Amino acid sequence: MDAGELRQALEGHGGTAALESLYGRRAGAVERQRVRYCTLLDRFASAFPRAAEPRLFSTPGRTEICGNHTDHNLGRVLAAAIDLDAIAVATPGGDGRIVIESEGYGRQEISVDDLAPRESERSTTAALTRGVAARMRSLGHSVGGCVACVTSDVLKGSGLSSSASYEVLIATILNHLFNRGGIDGQEIALIGQFAENEYFGKPSGLMDQTTCALGGFITIDFKDPSRPEVRGVRSEFSGSGYVPVVVDTGGSHADLTDEYAAVKEEMKAVARRLGGSVLRDTSRERVLSELPRLRAELGDRAILRALHFFADNDRVDRQVQALETGSYGRFLDLVRESGRSSWMLLQNCYPARAPREQGVPLALALSESLLGDDGAWRVHGGGFAGTILAFVPDAKLDAYLSGMRAVFGPGSCHALSIRSAGAVMLDL
Repeated sequence: MDAGELRQALEGHGGTAALESLYGRRAGAVERQRVRYCTLLDRFASAFPRAAEPRLFSTPGRTEICGNHTDHNLGRVLAAAIDLDAIAVATPGGDGRIVIESEGYGRQEISVDDLAPRESERSTTAALTRGVAARMRSLGHSVGGCVACVTSDVLKGSGLSSSASYEVLIATILNHLFNRGGIDGQEIALIGQFAENEYFGKPSGLMDQTTCALGGFITIDFKDPSRPEVRGVRSEFSGSGYVPVVVDTGGSHADLTDEYAAVKEEMKAVARRLGGSVLRDTSRERVLSELPRLRAELGDRAILRALHFFADNDRVDRQVQALETGSYGRFLDLVRESGRSSWMLLQNCYPARAPREQGVPLALALSESLLGDDGAWRVHGGGFAGTILAFVPDAKLDAYLSGMRAVFGPGSCHALSIRSAGAVMLDL
């Protein structure tokens, strides 16, 4: 079908069912998404008027729920896909080129015969596109020319993984256009990680790409980093009566590289003093038994960060169990525990060099004031600036959003839904 026929399908019963499967049935959600997809189809028809048989694609963003700064020491994490996503209209073509009109970034044109990394493209979406295509081809998958229009509402700089969502989207397009959808989600995630590490230049782990590719709640054990153990978590959290909310407190991550690096290095320094290379090689008991020596050699903060690792690493399994048994009160207790551990032990809620800038602690304190014992809140992602994650009861959602927006601005709060579907080509 052409773009016009695809638009008609979106407006029919099949389109409604497909959109409900991705965005739920919350009031107005399907209609907002229908308008969004139809607008993108119009852009596609204008940008590529000769393109035939376009198809629709979607890849979610993700939120980290537990395992704060545990992956780099080969720990466990718990994450979930969300209903903010990157979407595309795409079809084969482009005369051996991958041509992408990406909203906010202009046009990319990449020859499928020239997929070597380019230093000039580092840290750009073109690097992600080229890296995805290069990795797919090196693994023996088919890659061809195509044209696409892309847009995303995954918030940049919010810890919701806009880059992972994009690279998984590109891999999903190439998977369906040239490989009949035969590449599984785990391999799609690895392809995306390769593009981000080797072409974009960001040494990310695998949590973001895996969650975007597979959807739902995901737990990952990085004990063997070459073959992380990934498992979907069975949960009916949408019926729990709580809404995940991300609050952007402001502040830039641009000058925080040294803060993030210190967390990783201090944890590993403790491990090395105990004969390992990462904290997964040792134990909380070993750390406690060597406290006098470790304090003298490394100082107190490294020890506290190590203790956080062990606590949050164990907490992941307990949160998974709570989700799978529907024990949502226990799940929320554990979210609060994780938040306190990040605040007290990991110490990643504000930069040590800038004590006046404490947007994250302020948001946590306001969340406690607004929610009391009903709900949960914690720093989100890498920390030091940026966002918090709260779980807010339905009855308090409007008051919570109003209270937080009054302090952090009208665009600061985003109520989310957990999305069960990962990266998909829409079936209308």
